[in-house]
Amino acid sequence: MPRNPERRNQLADAGLTVLAAAGARGLTHRAVDAAAAVPAGTTSNYFRSRDDLLGALGERIFERLAPDETVLAPLAERKPSVDLVVDYVRYIVERLLAQPSLTLALFELRLEATRRPGLNDVLNRTLERNFDLDVSFHVQAGLPGGVDEVRLLHFAIDGLMLDQLTPGTGRRYDVDTTTAQLVHRLLQQP
Repeated sequence: MPRNPERRNQLADAGLTVLAAAGARGLTHRAVDAAAAVPAGTTSNYFRSRDDLLGALGERIFERLAPDETVLAPLAERKPSVDLVVDYVRYIVERLLAQPSLTLALFELRLEATRRPGLNDVLNRTLERNFDLDVSFHVQAGLPGGVDEVRLLHFAIDGLMLDQLTPGTGRRYDVDTTTAQLVHRLLQQP
C-alpha cells in the first residue's frame, strides 16, 4: 500500500462524501476516485478491497468529528452543574450539525457495519473509545450522573441527529431548546 498519509486522508474524505451522498451502495473505488479528482485506480492502490475502504472511512470519520480541545478545556474548568452538561451536549450537537454529510456518513457506516464484521469491529473500537472519552470528561468535570446517563445522552443525540438530517417528525423545533430538555430530563432536573 502506498504510504502517503495526506493522499490517504484525501481519499478517505472523498469516500465519506460519496458515502453521505450516495449511501453504501454508491460507494465504489471509482466513485471515490472521481470525488477526489484523482486518476482512476488511485483509491484501489490505497484500499485494496471494499472492506479496507470502509474500515479506513470508519477510522477517518472520528478524526474529522473529534472535539476541539480549546473548546473542551474551558468547559472542563467550569463548576459541575446540569448547565455544564447542557453546554457539553450542545457542543456535540453543534459539531454534528456543522458537518451534516459526516454525520450522515457515520449513520451509513453504522448501518453497513451490521453486515460487515470487520467494519463492525473498527466502529465498535472507535465508538467505545469516544464513549470512554465522554465518560472521562463527565467524571473529571464532576458532572451529575455517570456511565448510564452518558449512554442515554448518546442515544438521545443519535435520535436528534437522525431527526434533523433525515425526514423527521415534521414539526419545527429549536435544537438548542430540545437539547437542554433532553439533558434536564435524562438527569432528572427541572
